[in-house]
Amino acid sequence: MKVSERRKEILSLLGNSSAPIPAGLLSEKFAVSRQVIVQDIALLRANGYDIIATSRGYYIGGAIRAQRIFKCRHTLDELVEEAELIIDNGGRIDDVFVNHRVYGRISARLDLITRMHAEELHRSLVSGASKPLMSVTDGYHYHTVSADSEQSLDRIEGALRARGFLIEI
Repeated sequence: MKVSERRKEILSLLGNSSAPIPAGLLSEKFAVSRQVIVQDIALLRANGYDIIATSRGYYIGGAIRAQRIFKCRHTLDELVEEAELIIDNGGRIDDVFVNHRVYGRISARLDLITRMHAEELHRSLVSGASKPLMSVTDGYHYHTVSADSEQSLDRIEGALRARGFLIEI
């Protein structure tokens, strides 16, 4: 397969996937090294393609048209429930951030798009290796949430409000 054909196929796979695709999976599919895939992605980005890199893999940006920030508060035990409310109503949790009184805004990219991702995050936090950002602000935190429409974001807002997780700004 020619390099240009591989790159077109990579774009096609990323564009048709509902979840990030790891570089290792792409390298297996095309029988090239992971480094070759990383270089392909870099060149595709240089040519104007909006490819987002996450810890779970690559995806094409720009497919999400609506975005909103929600201020929430809950316990660590309720983290998965909050994420599932967002995901089940058509959202993707892009990040989490807190406003620390000394350090200012502290944020972390999440890219949670499935229930499994939420459960993995929860397991890693309850293991004790790290604490969630909300632990430094008494449970208060913000999420940037993306969805395919404002209506989806309205549903998410309603679900968070009904459960008592949403803090009115």
